[in-house]
Amino acid sequence: MKRQLILEDGTVFVGKGFGSEKELIGEVVFNTGMTGYQEILSDPSYCSQIVTLTYPLIGNYGINRDDFESIEPTINGLIVKEFCEIPSNFRSQFPLDKFLKDKDIPGLAGIDTRKLTRKIREHGILKGRICSMEVMVEEVVAELKEAEWTRDQVKQVSTKRSYPSPGRGFKVVLVDYGMKHGILRELTLRNCDVIVVPYDTTAEKIFSLSPDGIMLSNGPGDPKEITEGIEMIKGVLGKIPLFGICLGHQLVALACGADTERLKFGHRGSNHPVKNLETNRVEITSQNHGYTVRLESLEGTDLTVTHIALNDGTVEGLKHNKYPAFTIQYHPEASPGPEDSNYLFDHFIELMEARKKVGTNDDKTLRH
Repeated sequence: MKRQLILEDGTVFVGKGFGSEKELIGEVVFNTGMTGYQEILSDPSYCSQIVTLTYPLIGNYGINRDDFESIEPTINGLIVKEFCEIPSNFRSQFPLDKFLKDKDIPGLAGIDTRKLTRKIREHGILKGRICSMEVMVEEVVAELKEAEWTRDQVKQVSTKRSYPSPGRGFKVVLVDYGMKHGILRELTLRNCDVIVVPYDTTAEKIFSLSPDGIMLSNGPGDPKEITEGIEMIKGVLGKIPLFGICLGHQLVALACGADTERLKFGHRGSNHPVKNLETNRVEITSQNHGYTVRLESLEGTDLTVTHIALNDGTVEGLKHNKYPAFTIQYHPEASPGPEDSNYLFDHFIELMEARKKVGTNDDKTLRH
């Protein structure tokens, strides 16, 4: 069945519909990963976005129960060059098309995804909608132009109640801004006793849980909207070791007086080179973010840049000069992607071990 993607600038791409026939407005973005479409579909950081995959063939290894990054996907659409209707893989349990139908996610195949990607790179992120062929293009374009950019995504994807992931190691409070399961999995592998809490949990509530460390998860949207998180970070910084990932990284920067800005088309893929300025090594990383910390805004703060993106020079990692706190813009847990940066979870464990040795009253003597 023919369907079309209509963009707010009036551009139309006609292709073959698959998945759900639902029509949703979303921010049209692109991801350059060659594998990992199941993790992309279930990543909460893609909330309300229509994702274009630049790799041409998608769906060939199907969908399985093990590779989800969340229970319920919040993506608003999937665009591919070609989707495989009959997957072939020993782990496959059902095809991509069935998954999209079950989760009510529209898909579009058979369009020129390279042309669409070039348009996004040149123009920036555009609002769009996957529609039937019967709609009036002019009416949809007018609606897209009037539509506001999506807000409050974190509120949509964060857990509503706290819950435990028991372990016998360090006690970690994991703040869920749109957490990928891979982050929780890495803490569990290190035997951490984790409590996952909602995005608006206060510093006082976190202290009442007596954690050894705090982890701030990834998540969608503009970090400046998460005022609850910024205030919480101000309250815990310097008192408990802290590790921020992606949106968590941006929130720490804001809490320390730095600024963030929207990228033209974001970083989304599993092949982004990042330089570790402390080791002078290059790591290939998995990324999914539309905002970045402004480098010049770090002047006068207590934050030091530890990692930079080699593609465009943007900030990819920070450490606090006084307190046991560090952050990373990309995804060290991968899922999907390379595991070059998996050691950062071990560093978080080391900070908690150091805090335990010197005592909880001497946190200000700790360094990254």
